[in-house]
Amino acid sequence: MTATTDWRAATLDRVRAAILAADPAVVEEIKWRKPSNPAGVPTWSHGGLICTGETYKDKVKLTFARGAKLSDPAGLFGPAKDTGTRRAIDLKEGDTLDETAFTALIHDAIAHNAGRDYVPPEKPRK
Repeated sequence: MTATTDWRAATLDRVRAAILAADPAVVEEIKWRKPSNPAGVPTWSHGGLICTGETYKDKVKLTFARGAKLSDPAGLFGPAKDTGTRRAIDLKEGDTLDETAFTALIHDAIAHNAGRDYVPPEKPRK
């Protein structure tokens, strides 16, 4: 689902497999297609947005929509730099992802989406 066919595509494929293995009910969609990014951005949701996966020249960035609320004991997220609600994992060429910790993060995001404090965003009226 990505236009690249190098290490970034392979990394994104491994991430995709890990997310779908964590919970088969996760829905994957491609959003935000535009001329500068015709392949769009893969997104994963379950009861709300879990994360997006974007490829850049030097990394694959996994941005968790409500990552600041998630438990990250393994330190997968980069340092918090006044990130507000979102938190991201940057994977560079040769990096390995701790799949056990990543699966726990996906489960936490799904549980958080199902929690009482989750309010789905209203769709804009046209």
